Amino acid sequence: METNYSLLFYLKKPKNYTTGPIPIYMRITVNAPGKEVSTGRECEPQRWCSKSNREGGNKESTKLLNSYLDELDKKVEEAHTLLIKERKEITSTSLKNKFLGKEEKKPMLMELFTLHNKQMEELIGNEYEDNTLKGYKTTLRHLTSYLMAKYKVSDICIDALDYNFIKDFEHHLKTFFSLAPVSAKKYIKNFKKVVNNYCIKPKLLKENPFSEYTNKAKAKEREFLHQVQLDRIVNKEIRVERIDRVRDIFVFCCYTGLSYADVKKLKRSEIMTGVDGGNWVFTSRKKTETNSSIPLLKPAINIINKYKKHPLCSEHVLPVLSNQKMNSYLKEIADMCDITQNLTFHLSRHTFATTVTLSNGVPIESVSKMLGHLDLKTTQHYAKVINTKVSNDMKALKKRLAIA
Repeated sequence: METNYSLLFYLKKPKNYTTGPIPIYMRITVNAPGKEVSTGRECEPQRWCSKSNREGGNKESTKLLNSYLDELDKKVEEAHTLLIKERKEITSTSLKNKFLGKEEKKPMLMELFTLHNKQMEELIGNEYEDNTLKGYKTTLRHLTSYLMAKYKVSDICIDALDYNFIKDFEHHLKTFFSLAPVSAKKYIKNFKKVVNNYCIKPKLLKENPFSEYTNKAKAKEREFLHQVQLDRIVNKEIRVERIDRVRDIFVFCCYTGLSYADVKKLKRSEIMTGVDGGNWVFTSRKKTETNSSIPLLKPAINIINKYKKHPLCSEHVLPVLSNQKMNSYLKEIADMCDITQNLTFHLSRHTFATTVTLSNGVPIESVSKMLGHLDLKTTQHYAKVINTKVSNDMKALKKRLAIA
């Protein structure tokens, strides 16, 4: 990084100059081009010494003028020293602004992120896919949510980016949006790419805020309930209302694939007639704001009807408890049904993807659409764990080839 500078005082003739004193300017240069600043003083051209960059002579007025220019020289040097101490980039502009007491305006984070998304959108079909852009748009929304929750602002200067900013954003993703560590990591990765390409590489930031940040989250093999376990929960006689209600909501999500956040906000107005004349759920996922269209299976319809007259269901489809209570009561249900797995609410979504749909021959593209996934790769994680489906498919193949 260039740290040296040069300072030159000179006379700058105004347009249409004929005679008389000429304004004195100073030019601050770090590499080229330099930046000029008016000193607010004048000098007769015949009295100006270009070699010393000062007025020549011994008059008292000359001494006062040269003393003033010396003071300006000293202030520029002080501004230069401050920039070095603050580890800021030294340019003609930054040194001029420091001398004048005007800090160079740094770009704002959300402005740069919005610019990134706009430029990416212009390259859809050429360099990027729609789903890639959707991921960055979701990251931008999550950042907006974080800034409002943490700082009560809609945008922030990029100078505020540091290790703590990133860690707190990660925490917000996991708590406010209930994202799994791997999902949070994906949005942090998008954020990092934007910071790198729009802040670090253009040298708008001197230090990389991600230099000390690490995220070792790894995708876990998706756990789910097998059909026999799901049947055990469905058929279990439960007489305690709160536990029975949690069981119903869990089973409903096993047959719809809705997450906790999505079933909690699900309204009756989102249950409509689909293309086949049956009841469908038409909703938007809270996590990604993608649309989900889900044909309702009979077990799910029965549960909807069961709670039609519930006092908490005037607008919403089901009387959903807090996530903490749901998971607490699910542990009791697991004990009742002799299920050794850690029965959490999100297991219902995994069960829908594997046991209810993929294992029964529903194409992965249809499952992805119902789950509201942005990328088919996300849905493919479920397909990797269904050995029973592989076995059944191969048995059918053997029969067709008559080599069983």
